[in-house]
Amino acid sequence: MSTEPTDRAARATSLLDTLRVGIVMLDGRGNVLLWSPTTREILGWTAEETIGRPIEELIESGDEERRARLAALGRTHRWRGNLRIRHRDGGTVEVEGRGSLLRDTGDRPFVLATLMETSRVRAVEHDLAALDALFASSPLGIALFDTERRFVRCNAAFAELSDAAGTDLTGRTVAEVLPAPIAREVLQIQSGVLETGRSVVDVVTPLPGGHTALSSSYARLVDRGGEVLGVSCTVMDVTERLEALNKAEAARGRLALLDDLGVALGDRLDVRAIAQALATALVPRFADYAGVLLRGEVATGGDLPEPVIPVGTPLHLLGFAARYTGERVERLLRLGGEVVHERESLLGRALHTGEPQLAASPEEILRATRPGDPKVAATFDLDVDSLMAVPLRARGTALGLLVVSRAGTGAGKGSGAGREPFVDDDRALAVELADRSATFLDNARLYAREREGALMLQRSLLPQHIPEPPGVALAYRYVPGSSGTEVGGDWFDVIPLPGGRAAFVVGDVMGHGLHSAVTMGRLRTAVRTLAGLDLPPDELLARVSTVGDDLSHGPDEPLMATCLYAVYEPAPTLAGKRCGVLTMAGAGHVPPLLVTHEPGGGCRARPVAIPSGMPLGVGGPAERGDFQAVEMEVEEGSVLVLYTDGLVETREEDIFAGIDRVCALLAGRDPRRAAPEEGFAFDGAGAHVSRGPLEDTGCGSIENACDVLIGSLRRQAGRAGGGPGTGDDVALLMARLGGLPGGTAASWSFGTGSYAVRRAREAVRQTLREWGLAALEDTAVLLVSELVTNVLRYAHGPIGVRMVRGTGRDAGGEGVLTVEVSDPLPEPPRERVVTEEQEGGRGIQLVAAEARRWGTRQGPEGKTVWFELPLD
Repeated sequence: MSTEPTDRAARATSLLDTLRVGIVMLDGRGNVLLWSPTTREILGWTAEETIGRPIEELIESGDEERRARLAALGRTHRWRGNLRIRHRDGGTVEVEGRGSLLRDTGDRPFVLATLMETSRVRAVEHDLAALDALFASSPLGIALFDTERRFVRCNAAFAELSDAAGTDLTGRTVAEVLPAPIAREVLQIQSGVLETGRSVVDVVTPLPGGHTALSSSYARLVDRGGEVLGVSCTVMDVTERLEALNKAEAARGRLALLDDLGVALGDRLDVRAIAQALATALVPRFADYAGVLLRGEVATGGDLPEPVIPVGTPLHLLGFAARYTGERVERLLRLGGEVVHERESLLGRALHTGEPQLAASPEEILRATRPGDPKVAATFDLDVDSLMAVPLRARGTALGLLVVSRAGTGAGKGSGAGREPFVDDDRALAVELADRSATFLDNARLYAREREGALMLQRSLLPQHIPEPPGVALAYRYVPGSSGTEVGGDWFDVIPLPGGRAAFVVGDVMGHGLHSAVTMGRLRTAVRTLAGLDLPPDELLARVSTVGDDLSHGPDEPLMATCLYAVYEPAPTLAGKRCGVLTMAGAGHVPPLLVTHEPGGGCRARPVAIPSGMPLGVGGPAERGDFQAVEMEVEEGSVLVLYTDGLVETREEDIFAGIDRVCALLAGRDPRRAAPEEGFAFDGAGAHVSRGPLEDTGCGSIENACDVLIGSLRRQAGRAGGGPGTGDDVALLMARLGGLPGGTAASWSFGTGSYAVRRAREAVRQTLREWGLAALEDTAVLLVSELVTNVLRYAHGPIGVRMVRGTGRDAGGEGVLTVEVSDPLPEPPRERVVTEEQEGGRGIQLVAAEARRWGTRQGPEGKTVWFELPLD
């Protein structure tokens, strides 16, 4: 048996249940005939206790009040008033009573009375009064709908907000009152609230016209028994709130744009890159088209001669961005194009007044330009109808203009961008953007000027002419760091030495900037000067390090530099091979590389293990023992590679990986695909063996190898996001080591017997005649005799004599004959003043007088005295 009706009846409540109306029936004498259960709930008395008793026994009132009640019943047959009735528990209950006089068929009188608790009646009255007041006086629009979504009740505020003032909406739906798009949304929300019971709060709806916005909230109406009665709706005007939110959002957007612009420009030091980044940052967030027009001096890093740009000075479009692309856009906005402004034009007024110029409509644009200007027609072709020109000024000087525009701002027109024309807030933002950007642009201009000056100084300190010693082919590159890096102190040098020998130098001063470049020039001069003394590499580095305090800029900036000094001496045939002697010493520098030819073909590239030594200027005064020289024989045709760490150290790899990469490239393999199974042969020294760019013996191959190494480094820097340049300066020197040309060198070794002088004289005389240098015969023979005689006097060991006819154009070059005499005695001879009474010392004095120049050098097994005679 179903209990649903019973349960529903138990749940059902009404206003009478809330008020609790008690019923009492009295006979003509005032005795209780009927006492309802609700009356018992109100007063506590049961029917058994009250039926038959006079009702006046329970009422607390005076005789006057009792007579008044009876009089009212007798006169009007009804009575209404408040009573105080005793409760069964001893208390008093105030009730509102209503009585009616009734008669039966026998004309007997009866009184039917209803009792309601005064407190509950007052509560309901207050609720109804509050509801009426809310509907009548609330500024909120309030509406009640039934389950069919029809109006049941609404107040005047709702009707006014719905544009239905004076219209009776009862029984209608919102579809008959609101515009169709809004009505569909409201009906859908009402259905969802009726179905789910979940309230919907703060639905903001802009009304047609765009000048008013309403916020509506919906809730389901349910009685105390749980029955759904309908849905309520409250509406309020949130136009001001929405405008405030839009303004706040616009302010946040402006701040975000300024922040993003600072980030985009903050790490750039190139004028063109900054101009392009500025234009890109503004489109499409702020404008549909943006262009940065700058005077030429800004782009080239030149000086700005006057604070105002003169009329007729062309401005260059160095950065532009467009929301829409196409042929028309490219025709109007051409990167690098020139724009000449007139004084009365929009651009001219912005430049000369220093104030931003705004044209918010096509009519204003026409008024701000000269009639018939083709650029204006092209602008209108792009549907531009709001334009702004803002001066770019820094430190009181005009740099150019920032020109921004918006397209299709008119209603129902244009590209559909739906933008608003520029307003005063946009002008203020554009001024802030232009001011910040102009500072970045001017800093980049000043940096470019200083960088160009530093590069000019650095290039002037580098070798202006690289001599090619006899038998040596050279290729070299110097690559300054990328635009974000100051100039460095990398350098290289080639120094011809007497006897067809050559010194190769590469170094790197720590740090960047003008100080490093100047220190590099002073250090290079010191090395070159000491090289003229023909010192061994280790002693030369020790002397340079010792004078480091003099080469530095002060005690707070000590000299810190790495250097590698190598001396190559071509030698005659040894053990069936033509080999030269390479002597090297390093001061904290990266190891040199040696590329040799393999017997079976191909190239082998490996780093040469030499003691690294301490960098120059580190550890106080240096001694020769602080640096160790390494001497090795190298076969002719080998290639010596000297470089700075910028070639092998990048963001993606450390020095060791970089050295391995360079060796792989010199051996002819792409290091990105290098693997032993793909053709590499790795030996114990980490060498790479393959066919490479140094396979042949021509000078062009080492030029090609330089290009390969620098190109690989640039690609590596590009992949790391460093642009087309390199992160650090790079100095690269490659020397193909060969022997002296045929017929340009001769050498002999003599014992210490008395015949040594005679044999040396004969060998020198015969060789000079064969070379066609008989004019030098007497002088050369005389000086050789003096030197050999001096050796026989003081030394005991073999005597070496060597002659070299130069083929270059420097010391030891064409026009110079070099003669060397070697012995095992370490002490060099000294030129001194000789009196007529002294016998010794005249030989060196004679050499100094007759030779173009002379000198000595130390070797591992003694010394060598040399002199030069001019061939002409």
